[in-house]
Amino acid sequence: MSLGNAPWRKSSRSSSNGQCVEVAALTQTIGVRDSKQPESPHLSVNARGFRSLLIGVKAGHHDL
Repeated sequence: MSLGNAPWRKSSRSSSNGQCVEVAALTQTIGVRDSKQPESPHLSVNARGFRSLLIGVKAGHHDL
């Protein structure tokens, strides 16, 4: 699957100022990219890694 044609989505809770990330369920990984720069490189993580990331975000471990 071409990443340009991947079904990228962003949270319905994302802000209107464009400061958000998008995710896509790719063949064997989860893609994560900056919604402001969709052509820039993206991260690819397996489902277990993505689940761990979400748990950490929800727990506030990645707050800046």
